[in-house]
Amino acid sequence: MAKVLIIEDEKTLAKMYKDVFEQNDHQVRVVHSVDDALEAASEMKPDLILLDILLPGETGISFLIKLRKVEDSISETPVVAFSNYDDQESKEEAFRLGAKDYLIKTANTPMEVLQKAVKYIE
Repeated sequence: MAKVLIIEDEKTLAKMYKDVFEQNDHQVRVVHSVDDALEAASEMKPDLILLDILLPGETGISFLIKLRKVEDSISETPVVAFSNYDDQESKEEAFRLGAKDYLIKTANTPMEVLQKAVKYIE
């Protein structure tokens, strides 16, 4: 059973993605902000992080910057960015910071997000 950390500020979407991952035998924790995400990642040691790019306060990009600076094994955790923000600059920055994929929520069902994301679980 893989551990998945979902960072999503919209509670309805967070629950929807959580349910899909749990129904497919993954242990899931959901957080809603960058600060909570860093703490949760340190505690949980997830196998995969599903990261919304547009978050209140700090963005998903700032989370990636902070994650990569952590002196712990979590800094190497595979991250799949997902957003409704289809911005080329954000995509390029996410990939530069090590995101494995950048999925557009409206272009993918929750099941498609699951299928695309889990291939990065090591």
